[in-house]
Amino acid sequence: MDTKTKNTMAETLTAPVELENFDWNAVGKKQEGYTKEEREKLESVYEKTLKSIAANEIIDGKVVAKNSKEVVVNIGYKSDGVVQLTEFRYNPDLKIGDTVEVYIESQEDKNGQLILSHKTARAMKSWERVNTALETGEIIQGYVKCRTKGGLIADVFGIEAFLPGSQIDVKPIRDYDVYVGKTMEFKVVKINNEFKNVVVSHKALIEAELEVQKKEIISKLEKGQVLEGTVKNITSYGVFIDLGGVDGLIHITDLAWGRINHPEEIVKLDQKINVVILDFDNEKKRIALGLKQLSAHPWDSLKADLAIGDKVKGKVVVIADYGAFVEIAPGVEGLIHVSEMSWSQHLRTAHDFLKVGAEVEAQVLTLDREERKMSLGIKQLIPDPWSVVLDKYAKGTKHTATVRNFTNFGIFVELEEGVDGLIHISDLSWSKKIKHPSEFTKIGDPIDVVVLEIDGENRRLSLGHKQLEENPWDVFETIFTVDSIHQGTIINVMEKGAIVSMPYGVEAFAPTRHLIKTDGTSAKAEEVLDFKILEFNKEGKKIIVSHSKINEEVTAADHVVSTPEKKSSGDDAKKSAKKVKDSIEKTTLGDMDVLSNLKADMEKTENKSKASE
Repeated sequence: MDTKTKNTMAETLTAPVELENFDWNAVGKKQEGYTKEEREKLESVYEKTLKSIAANEIIDGKVVAKNSKEVVVNIGYKSDGVVQLTEFRYNPDLKIGDTVEVYIESQEDKNGQLILSHKTARAMKSWERVNTALETGEIIQGYVKCRTKGGLIADVFGIEAFLPGSQIDVKPIRDYDVYVGKTMEFKVVKINNEFKNVVVSHKALIEAELEVQKKEIISKLEKGQVLEGTVKNITSYGVFIDLGGVDGLIHITDLAWGRINHPEEIVKLDQKINVVILDFDNEKKRIALGLKQLSAHPWDSLKADLAIGDKVKGKVVVIADYGAFVEIAPGVEGLIHVSEMSWSQHLRTAHDFLKVGAEVEAQVLTLDREERKMSLGIKQLIPDPWSVVLDKYAKGTKHTATVRNFTNFGIFVELEEGVDGLIHISDLSWSKKIKHPSEFTKIGDPIDVVVLEIDGENRRLSLGHKQLEENPWDVFETIFTVDSIHQGTIINVMEKGAIVSMPYGVEAFAPTRHLIKTDGTSAKAEEVLDFKILEFNKEGKKIIVSHSKINEEVTAADHVVSTPEKKSSGDDAKKSAKKVKDSIEKTTLGDMDVLSNLKADMEKTENKSKASE
């Protein structure tokens, strides 16, 4: 075949062949027996079976398939959507045919796949749902994600809700971790929309059922009935017992006849014990239980021959200010009142004598087996010091005591344990005016006393301190005679006058009008001036003095009349002035013998006092 012929054949084979009425849409497809009008009609019917959806919309879908990773959801669209199985973690019972909410994120991705999210749909409607659940009391489900302080965190409608430990169950939960990863039913009990907080309770679901059980159980209870129960909770004040649907309380005082510090000494958690019903309240659903009542009372086994006056031994179990309780046998106690711990009369507390746990011996003072009460004493085991007071502390005898307490009227001192006395404030010093005993001594200091009076019936001694020395006012009476003049120091100026310190520590009083000096001014504190004795009262220990009187007499004596006819009067005035001056000199120096003896006596007393210290 020549070249020309080949080219002609090639052109013939490659040239397009024109076919009339050829349906290119049918190429590669099976031939359908529908006309164009029929097809359009069928397509219209099919479009009506599909939903019109849009992105960012929440609709319901049906689970049509499920595997280990994904869930296929049919929402009535041209294609099904796929949701990750982890979004249904809160609902492990999800199955094919269930209706679920989904959020349309996209009608189709780059692969033409419909993109759905169940988690987003839940989150968008979650607050509406939890608020509705709170209003209606609807029971909802949630997935416990983790443990937190005081409880658990649960996923409820995509919201993290708090489940307090006290709301997990009606019984106390000691291990929260066992609930993590579980799906539980809840009731919404509280919502804070401001802070987006939700609190749920599982306990609330159980309580409704238990309430019916409680009524049935309580209706069958009787006082004195013995039941078996389980220790549910232990507190410092008692033990809660589960009686099979209803709880009862054993107060700590009903656990044992003897005293215990904590219920854990008697029972343990989850322990099964027999208890007796002491009382119950149908309305408040309270049941009082007892454990010690199942055993005999210790007082019933107390020795029959135990009587008042017998000596007993025991251990101090409780101490209060007013006394101490001593256990002489398990469940048998006696009270030692603080007044029965010592013969001493001054106020003290039981803590000064005894301590908890101390072993003591005491004497039975009272015994009432019916009331199960006993009083004891420990001071009775030693002699009463007042039995020998009349001989040992006779009137006029001198002793050294210890200052124990002050009052406005005197000092309470202790001569020995159980022997107290009072020194009246007026019996502290002969010369000093004491406003309060604290100016004279201190609590705990020793002080020398002399017995003035004895009141054996009331167990009181009247004591004195100043009586250990002679009364210096007997001597002062000879020194501070009326009209004598002495030097004094003003120590305090008041409205009505001034206190003046005279020789030998004696204090005198100068009225205001007797404080005027020669220059017409009134004397002031700390000035040293001469004073004339106007009044001396030994019984009242009172001296009234005047400075003005001296000035008046000196002025009158120094006034000399210049006229001849008055010369004799002037001579008399000069003699009077000399007499006053001589009196001042004489009384200021004082009677040397008397003052010397007084000074010696005072120094002797002072040295004796220092030596005793």
